[in-house]
Amino acid sequence: MDSTFRDPALEEFDTTRLLANAHEQAVKRRYEDFMIVDVDAHHYENESHTEITEFIEDPVFRNETRSQGWGRRGVADPDANYQNMGGRITRIFQRGKEKTPAGDFRDITLTKRWMDAMGIDVICLFPTPMLTLGMSPRPDSEVQLARAYNRWLCDKVLAHEPRIRSMLYLPFNHPEGSIKMIEDFADRKGVIGFMVTAPRHRGVFDNCYMRVYEMLQERGLPLAFHGGFSWQEPAFSLANRFIVVHALGFTFYNMLHLSNWVMNALPERFPKLKTIWIESGLAWVPFLMQRLDNEYMMRTSEAPGLKKKPSDYMRDMFFTSQPMEMVENLDVLQQTFKLMQAESQLLYSSDYPHWDMDLPSTIYDLPFLSEQGRRNILGENARKLFNLEPLLGAAKQQRLAARTAAQ
Repeated sequence: MDSTFRDPALEEFDTTRLLANAHEQAVKRRYEDFMIVDVDAHHYENESHTEITEFIEDPVFRNETRSQGWGRRGVADPDANYQNMGGRITRIFQRGKEKTPAGDFRDITLTKRWMDAMGIDVICLFPTPMLTLGMSPRPDSEVQLARAYNRWLCDKVLAHEPRIRSMLYLPFNHPEGSIKMIEDFADRKGVIGFMVTAPRHRGVFDNCYMRVYEMLQERGLPLAFHGGFSWQEPAFSLANRFIVVHALGFTFYNMLHLSNWVMNALPERFPKLKTIWIESGLAWVPFLMQRLDNEYMMRTSEAPGLKKKPSDYMRDMFFTSQPMEMVENLDVLQQTFKLMQAESQLLYSSDYPHWDMDLPSTIYDLPFLSEQGRRNILGENARKLFNLEPLLGAAKQQRLAARTAAQ
């Protein structure tokens, strides 16, 4: 690792050492030649639960959260603990040991370290335990916690670091709360859209959401559905291994919401509202295109609002790349990219620091992509979608300047 990147003052466990191979990839592939945007990155907001709790507006609920904490019985659903793989992913359990300079905001410092190591310039940051809140039986809790987190994130992180952006959490089980969230936060610095956690039991076609969609369309802000899982889902109670719940859950909810979105003609009603489907991989996209087209052609009377085939609406949507399946069968992967028009609709995502993360090389090394196709997926598609200004991280700017000086 080069001396300009490695901080010798850090202790043995630190992000830069953990991602040494990722940094070597970034240098070797000259990522400094183009902008990389990570559309799905995470932090563990529960580590800042004391701070976030103070942003809860309702004093009774604030006191309740203080007493119960931000963990298993608070924000996080017990399902979330299965992802940690018994401590074998060291970046999850040992991150608390990493030192940051006094006076620096810890989440910003640690986030920029892994971004610089991987060659990523801008990220869209999401929470982690809160992604299970959609299954909470208390919609009012979802509203209170979402508002507290969004206030904390905007005030403490987004306002101070232009490389970190977010699509803020929408408390989707509470339509009125979602409307107020957009009203109060849409114009905050660093907000590039709004996100719905996919595991939940309310259809996207419900009339109570039409004002939410209209508000986002008016503001030119995308709506994202972030995949997830729930072992509490009745169908998944048949599974006796978490691997089954994880494999199916992260695709199931997004498949259901997308199908309802298309068949209820929401793309026709809100033609300028961009939708993004996050952390469900890619393998399900061709399947759903074919399945919905087949059903539609035989039962067009059930979807009278459609003016084209379901797959054509899906090709107008955006999808994130992680976790990218079928890397061992490039022919299938190439066909998937072709069907979904990946060079204009696919957005790179790492899902860092989770156990199944993907480095930018997952996209960069695909042999069937053109140079422009690589750059589009790794950053240009997202830059255009979110109206981002061109931006390179400090580490990449230094490498670029050193190359220029040496010429």
